[in-house]
Amino acid sequence: NNAHAKAGNINHALGITSGELVAIFDSDHIPTRSFLQTTLGWFQRDRRLGMVQTPHHFYSPDPFERNLGQFRKIPNEGELFHRLVQDGNDLWNASFFCGSCAVLRRKSLNHIGGIAVETVTEDAHTALRMQRRGWHTAYINIPQAAGLATESLAAHIGQRVRWARGMVQILRTENPLFTTGLSFSQRLCYFNATTHFLFALPRLIFLIVPLVYLLFGMVNIYGYSLAVFAYALPHIVLSNMTNSRVQGRCRFSFWNEIYEAVLAPYILFPTLLALINPRLGKFNVTSKGGIIRRSYFDRRIAWPFLLLLALNAAGLVMAERRFVSDPYHHDTVLMNTVWTVYNMVILSVAASVAWEKKQRRSLVRVNVRVPLELATSDAQRIAGVTAQLSGRGAMVRLASSVRFSRGTPVMLKFEANPSRCEIPARVVRASKRHLHLFFPQLSIDQEKFLVHQTYSRPEAWLSWHRSRPVDQACAARNCRGFDGFIQSTSAKRA
Repeated sequence: NNAHAKAGNINHALGITSGELVAIFDSDHIPTRSFLQTTLGWFQRDRRLGMVQTPHHFYSPDPFERNLGQFRKIPNEGELFHRLVQDGNDLWNASFFCGSCAVLRRKSLNHIGGIAVETVTEDAHTALRMQRRGWHTAYINIPQAAGLATESLAAHIGQRVRWARGMVQILRTENPLFTTGLSFSQRLCYFNATTHFLFALPRLIFLIVPLVYLLFGMVNIYGYSLAVFAYALPHIVLSNMTNSRVQGRCRFSFWNEIYEAVLAPYILFPTLLALINPRLGKFNVTSKGGIIRRSYFDRRIAWPFLLLLALNAAGLVMAERRFVSDPYHHDTVLMNTVWTVYNMVILSVAASVAWEKKQRRSLVRVNVRVPLELATSDAQRIAGVTAQLSGRGAMVRLASSVRFSRGTPVMLKFEANPSRCEIPARVVRASKRHLHLFFPQLSIDQEKFLVHQTYSRPEAWLSWHRSRPVDQACAARNCRGFDGFIQSTSAKRA
C-alpha cells in the first residue's frame, strides 16, 4: 500500500502482522547478528518504552567523502547527529525514530494510530506523537546495522531537502514548544531538531554580506572595524575551539561550513514554503546502490556555488579599487576582503563536491580480515587473509608472493569459525602478494557466508568511530577541507 509512501507501507504491514515488537530497516541496511540481543531486553525493563533506536552507520562514502578523497579521514556528515546529538537527546528521554535500525513496540504504535503520514519525515513525527502520549524512547549508541550513504551530490541534496521540508512541517503542524504532553527538556530537544534546517538564510547572508560593501559601497556592519575584530574574533576562535572539544570525533572543524554552504541554496525555498503551507511536498525515495560510469562535473547542481564564487571574485577585484579610492576606510576594506577570501575557500570546496568521481563497483568493498587458503588449478595452496570483501569480489593478502595472470581461476577456502566456505574466484589484478579477485557466480549459501562475514559480525562497525583521530581545530580548518579541494582539482586535470 503506497498511499503514504514508506509510512503507508509500514502501516499496511502492521495490519497483517501480529508481533509485539517491530524491527524496521531500510532496504539498504543490514543488521549485525547481535542487533536483537542488544535492543530487545530494554523493552522488558521498561514497560512504557515505545522505541529503541540505534545509530545509522554507513560503510560507503557519501559525496563529500568520495569526491574530496576524505573517506574514513573525516566523520560522515550524519555522524554528528547519530553519535552525539541523539545521545544527548536520550539523556532527556527525547530520542526520536530515524526510520531504520530501530525496534518499536506495537502497542505504542497502535496508541498513536500507526506511523505518522502527515509529513515527509514520518519517523521523527511518529516519535513526537509517542512521547506526547507518555511513551518513552531510548537510544543505544552502538552501531548494530550499516547501510549505504547517498552516492551522488544530487541524491544527497534531494534527501536533505526532504528532511528539511519534513522537519519544518512538524514545526508548523505540531509545534513541540506549544504542544501538550512533553516535558520542558523534550520540547527543547524537538524544537532544536525541527528548526535545524532553517540555517539556509543565515548561511547565504554570511556568504554575500561583504559584497554589499565591496560591490556597492554600502555599509554592511555599523561600527569601527577594530571594534568588530575585538568582539567577533575572540568569539569565533572560542566557539570553534569549544565545538572541536565537544564534537571532535563526530564533526571536524571547517566542515560544518561546507555542509551548510552546499545545502543552503537548495533548502531555502522548500523550508520557507513549508513554513507557509506545511501540506506541500511529497516523499521521494533516495536512490542508492548505483554506479557512476565516468567522472564528470555536475554543473546543474554546482551552479549556485559557481555563481556565488563569481560574485565573491568580483568583490575581490573591487576591493583593490576601494582600497585606492577610499583611503579613510582601509580597515573596512581589509576586513571585508578577508571575509570574502574565507567565503571563496568555502565555496571552492563546495563546488568541488560536484565533481562526481567514477564508481564502477555496484557493491562497496568493506575492510575486513578473514583467514583463508587460496588453492590454484595446479594444486598450490597459499595461506592468506582478506583485506577487503564484498558480495562481488575481494582483495587478498597472501603469505608468499605468487605470479598470476589476469583471469586465472582460483579457489578461496575460508576458515571463519564456526563456518567454512569455498568460493571460486578469478584474478582481476595481481601485485606481489596482493590479489584483486572477482566472484563470477555465487550460490545462496556462499552469498550468506559473505554477508555474515562482511556485514553481520557483532563487532563489524565498532572500530570505525574510534579509529579516527580527534579533531585538531586549527589544523582541520587550515588543511583538511583545502586538501580535499586540491585533490579534487587535481583529479579534474587528470
